[in-house]
Amino acid sequence: MKVSDAMTAEVQLCTPDDTLKDAALVMAALGVGLLPVTENDRLIGMISDRDIAIRGIGMGRGPDGRVGDVMTAEVRYCYDDQELDEVSAIMGDIQVRRLPVLNREKRLVGIIALGDIAMMQVATSAALSGISRPGGQHVQI
Repeated sequence: MKVSDAMTAEVQLCTPDDTLKDAALVMAALGVGLLPVTENDRLIGMISDRDIAIRGIGMGRGPDGRVGDVMTAEVRYCYDDQELDEVSAIMGDIQVRRLPVLNREKRLVGIIALGDIAMMQVATSAALSGISRPGGQHVQI
């Protein structure tokens, strides 16, 4: 199964010029703790609620501080055509719960979370258990 089968395609974005308050309000409204930061249609970083708390508020920046000043610029990502097993192993190795998803032209197309992967595995397991149960149309007598 591919990342594109499980990822969330509708992703709220922010820019490096957005304020920390704006980013925090969007996170609160969406119930998320991470937003991609883009500029000129390119992913340039990620900002998390932890970035806002530690590098923002903790370093004396107020609500009008800029996202670009506290975001994480070194972004790990995956591609939409990668296999879920491969990406979940990478996420475990680098100890992250979410990754931005890019297409091969390096454009942001979604976000994949461990929860997305788990839901796909649960759905696959349920389908397999239904398919593998005794009986059905092709029972050999």
